[in-house]
Amino acid sequence: MHDLWFGAFLSPEAAGRDRLLRHVTLADRLGLDLIGVQDHPYQADFLDTWTLLSAVAQRTERIRLVPDVVNLPLRPPAVLARAAASLDLLSGGRVELGLGAGAFWDAIAAMGGRRLSPPESIEALAEAITVLRALWTPGEPVVFEGAHYRLGGARPGPFPAHPIGIWIGAIKRRMLELTGRMGDGWLPSSFYSPPEAVAAQVKVLDAAAADAGRDPATIRKVYNIGGSFSPLPGPGFLDGPASLWAEQLTELVFEVGMTGFVLAPGLQAERDLRTFAEEVAPAVRAAVADQLGRPAPEPADRPVTIAELLDLDEEGRPHAPKQDPAALTPEQRRLGKHLVDVHDGYRQELRQVQDAVEEVAAGRLGAEELRSTINRLSVRQNHWTLGTYCATFCRLLTVHHTVEDGAMFPAILERDSTLAPVIKKLEQEHEVIAELLTRLDEACVDLLRRGPAGLDGVRARVDRLAEVLSSHFAYEEEELVEPIARLGIQV
Repeated sequence: MHDLWFGAFLSPEAAGRDRLLRHVTLADRLGLDLIGVQDHPYQADFLDTWTLLSAVAQRTERIRLVPDVVNLPLRPPAVLARAAASLDLLSGGRVELGLGAGAFWDAIAAMGGRRLSPPESIEALAEAITVLRALWTPGEPVVFEGAHYRLGGARPGPFPAHPIGIWIGAIKRRMLELTGRMGDGWLPSSFYSPPEAVAAQVKVLDAAAADAGRDPATIRKVYNIGGSFSPLPGPGFLDGPASLWAEQLTELVFEVGMTGFVLAPGLQAERDLRTFAEEVAPAVRAAVADQLGRPAPEPADRPVTIAELLDLDEEGRPHAPKQDPAALTPEQRRLGKHLVDVHDGYRQELRQVQDAVEEVAAGRLGAEELRSTINRLSVRQNHWTLGTYCATFCRLLTVHHTVEDGAMFPAILERDSTLAPVIKKLEQEHEVIAELLTRLDEACVDLLRRGPAGLDGVRARVDRLAEVLSSHFAYEEEELVEPIARLGIQV
């Protein structure tokens, strides 16, 4: 049996790119095994999948990268072979390739792609797999004459850092049979193939593999899934507590041979990803190990939890040498002080959040009015209420850190590379703060749901955020005010 893999299926919406990248970083930190990204090049609101996966590779350390699945009619296989191999090399062997025959043919044609019939699209997919593998295999220039793709002496290379698996998104019989004959993996989705349909599809796939002289067990089966975490079991698939999810996914491992599960998180994406990684995945692994008579995973092998990461590690902070402030001009000192002024604004915002908490505790703000205000956060009414201050503060602080990471920090490093350890540490602390902001937002939602009973959770998270921000701002000012002034950086 293949090792069990668990992953996140993320939507590449351009408007939500900052949130998307936070989810990517979170999935990597949680110890999930792969990130799946859908590929719809004709979708104007989506980021390009290969560009996005390149950015994801840069931001992550261990998680696998999977286009889930590539829209082949708009991705010529010879170019796709180069792109996949290149990303595999640059990421240290972390790419698997999901392939689809194509869908939404009007949109494909609008982008200049060929409109194919179902038999033609399957034939084209088989040819593409042949092209991909030929260009990943060292040897002589490749000549290939197909009905859809041709190579007239293309040189193989670059060669992937590891054998890239070709996982095929298949639902219907002919695609399932192709997967059995040629695929390294199968990528169904519970949105189109619920568990009862998967059982029948697996029989077709496995029979085709056996007819081709292949062991069906060598084909990795990875299931894109969605569901709802809730305290009580519901009527549907993956609807209930984490224990129910673990039970149902374990059944799929043994009944149909699934060895991978990729979660499309819901509206509370961070919570869903944490629950999936910290509760569901370990429980499935333990249950499978128990039924197979294998030792349970050692505690050291479990994913590191977010709670263990919410530490600024003040003892381990690097420090850079400083020049004498007296040598700075008044204009330079003004540039450096601007960072302190920006931080002072956020310190004041946070004090307002803390004051609003006490307004609720003192009964000067009713729970129902607070709920209504939180529900209207987008219009930013009644700025003195707790919910609006929480949401506004979280949004503004996230923008502040995004600007620092994307503009100010690179400008500093470009002019003084000795500050690299400090900048790296500050960026790590931004990830901790981003997680604390997410938790504060969740506490506000819980307050909306539970009323005053949820107030202690909000207060605790506000206090923890205040403690971390106070330390982080002080460290950032200690290390960066002088370089900003000396180097003439505009904050």
